[in-house]
Amino acid sequence: MSRQRLTVVLSQGQGKDPRKRSLEESIAAALLMEPGLDVSIVPYLYDLDADHTGRLFLESVPGDMLVLGWMYPRAAFWLLDRCDIKGHYGENLITPKAEVDDDDEEQEEPAPPKGVGAVNVPDRWIYCLDLRDHADYTVYVQEVRRVAAECVERRETQLKSWIQGNPTMVQLGRYMREEEPVVATPQFTSEQLMQAPQRRWYPVIDYSRCTNCMECLDFCLFGVYGVDKTDRILVEDQDNCKKGCPACSRVCPEQAIIFPDYKTPAIAGAPVGNIGALKIDLTKLFGGGDAMTMAARERDRELVADGREAVGLTVGIPKRQVDKHQEPKDDLDKLMDALDDLDI
Repeated sequence: MSRQRLTVVLSQGQGKDPRKRSLEESIAAALLMEPGLDVSIVPYLYDLDADHTGRLFLESVPGDMLVLGWMYPRAAFWLLDRCDIKGHYGENLITPKAEVDDDDEEQEEPAPPKGVGAVNVPDRWIYCLDLRDHADYTVYVQEVRRVAAECVERRETQLKSWIQGNPTMVQLGRYMREEEPVVATPQFTSEQLMQAPQRRWYPVIDYSRCTNCMECLDFCLFGVYGVDKTDRILVEDQDNCKKGCPACSRVCPEQAIIFPDYKTPAIAGAPVGNIGALKIDLTKLFGGGDAMTMAARERDRELVADGREAVGLTVGIPKRQVDKHQEPKDDLDKLMDALDDLDI
């Protein structure tokens, strides 16, 4: 693979929506004509299990990658990270950034992330584009061109810092056109890549926000979460998760747990705003129920469906006022819980 080539992966949407298929086909046809790109198509990222050829192909890509799919870029990036397809997060110019309060004049720059961060990140970049952002395929083609040029420029800058002396542009260009060392990577046909996967449901952890507080581990009673050898939280048995249940995401104080297919943007991986990413959902403040109550209700529903007893708010509910004994929540507790479930 040439040092200049960017791997572009189009992840098809679930189902056979003709509008989605038309957009996917238009993008793929245009990108196949672009120089300097390796273009492939795989099924919906979220559904690929460890043995699917689409997943094996993604794991084999060594360099910079751009993924187009039907989910928020934050969800797609950390989904790939969960599959051990790692890199630095590449910003795109299509998906709107998180909203910042214009009245907060004191906040001149974003606070540094509190999350534990990804581990074993290689020296490459991964960009994710949300196909729900635009209906015009040319918007995506232009962004792919911009990203490809950005990747080339980054590699050229790195190369200049590696080479002693002052190489001419001819020498630099000759080096950039050379082939990478031959690496034995699996080869897949388009038919193998597009094998239809089973639909799945499981949480994805955004480690840029996760503080390893373990509240999800305490709350979930279905064996989904565990810890690795360094006591780092992880999704240990994703197939134990109950389809359609996002309860653990509501409990997370940092909005670090994502369910890419959930209908609520804050849970599905939408950009997170300022001040701890909290926004007030007035429907929950006035009669809709707070986040913890909703989470407990969702968990109880799944416990009963499993033939177990409901536990309500008695198990795994974090104390928002740490100096108080466990007791019925006061108005401040309820307000803080509502803020934890920002969704406007």
